Amino acid sequence: MKAVRLHAYDRRPVLDEVPEPVVSGPLDVVVRVGGAGVCRTDLHIIEGQWEQKSGVALPYVQGHENAGWVAEVGPAVTGLAVGDPVILHPLATCGLCPACRRGDDVHCADSSFPGIDADGGFAEYLRTNARAVVPLDPALAPADVAALADAGLTAYHAAKKAARRLTPGDKAVVIGAGGLGHIGIQALRALTPAELIMVDTSPDALKLAARLGAHHTVLADGGQVDQVADLTGGQGAETVVDFVGEGGALEDGVRMLRRAGDYHVVGYGGTLSVPTIDIISAEINFVGNLVGSYTDLVELMDLAARGLVALHTATYPLDAFGQALDDLDQGRVRGRAVLVP
Repeated sequence: MKAVRLHAYDRRPVLDEVPEPVVSGPLDVVVRVGGAGVCRTDLHIIEGQWEQKSGVALPYVQGHENAGWVAEVGPAVTGLAVGDPVILHPLATCGLCPACRRGDDVHCADSSFPGIDADGGFAEYLRTNARAVVPLDPALAPADVAALADAGLTAYHAAKKAARRLTPGDKAVVIGAGGLGHIGIQALRALTPAELIMVDTSPDALKLAARLGAHHTVLADGGQVDQVADLTGGQGAETVVDFVGEGGALEDGVRMLRRAGDYHVVGYGGTLSVPTIDIISAEINFVGNLVGSYTDLVELMDLAARGLVALHTATYPLDAFGQALDDLDQGRVRGRAVLVP
C-alpha cells in the first residue's frame, strides 16, 4: 500500500510503498482509511518536538485523525463488520488499567497512539483495536469527519469541561477561530446557554465563527482586551477557552478573564507566566485540556449526525501530502486539512 512516512526529523516525509497492516491480535481492527486529518501536531512532529516524548522509531507513518471503513477484524471483535463506516479514537487502549476502568481512557497506562508513537493513517490502511472504533451514522462520510477524531475531540473535550460551569447570562471568550476553534465554538453553542465571544486575527475566520454560532466577534488588532471588557460590562468573561496558547494569546486571555473565572488552555507553544498573588487574589483557575475520551467521541459524533457540529475542510489526495503540510504551515487552510487516499 501507499503510505506517507517520516524518515528523518526536519525533513519532508516521503510517499513509500509498504506492506498492508494485518490482524495480529484478537481485538485488532484494520481500517481502510477514508480520511486522515493533517494537524499542526504533524508539523511539530516533523520538526522533532515530539521525538523524546513519543520515542517512535523512524521511519513511521504519521496521521492521528482517522476515519474510514472496517477492512478486517480479529476473532474476538463483535459488533463490527467489514465495510462498516467508522471513526477512530486516537488512542488504542488496554481497557484494564485503573484509568480505563474509570472511563478516563485518555490516560490509559498501556496505550498506543497511531500517528504519534505507532504507524498512523497517512496511508491506505491502518491497524488499531476494537476499543478505539466508533461506528459512524450512515449520513456521515469518513473524509468529512476524520479531523473530529482528534482536533474535534480535543475542542469538544474543552467545551464540555467549560460548559459545566457556564450558566445563562455568563460570557465565554474563545481565542482562535482556526482548526480547533471553529469546532469549539459549535460545541459550546450546542452545550451551553452562555454568550460566546470569538477573538481572532483573521476577519475571514471571524466571519466563519459568526456563521457557526459566535454571538460576538472581536478582531485581535491590538484593542481586543478593551473590546472584550466592553462586551462583559468591564468584568471580564466567566470562561476563556484558548485554542492558540502562544504569540500573546495567553497574556491577552488572562486579562479578559473575570474574578473566579476559568482559563482553559488548549493550544500550546507559549509559556504561561502569572504572579501567584494574582491567581489567589482573583481565585482564577487554569485548566489543561488534552484529547477527549472514547465517550466524548461518541457524544461528538451524535452532535455531528444532528448537524450541530460540522467541519470546514480542505481535502487533498494522499500524494499531495506535501501541499497539505505547506498550506497548513503557511496559514492557507481554513478549518482542517484532510488527506484522502
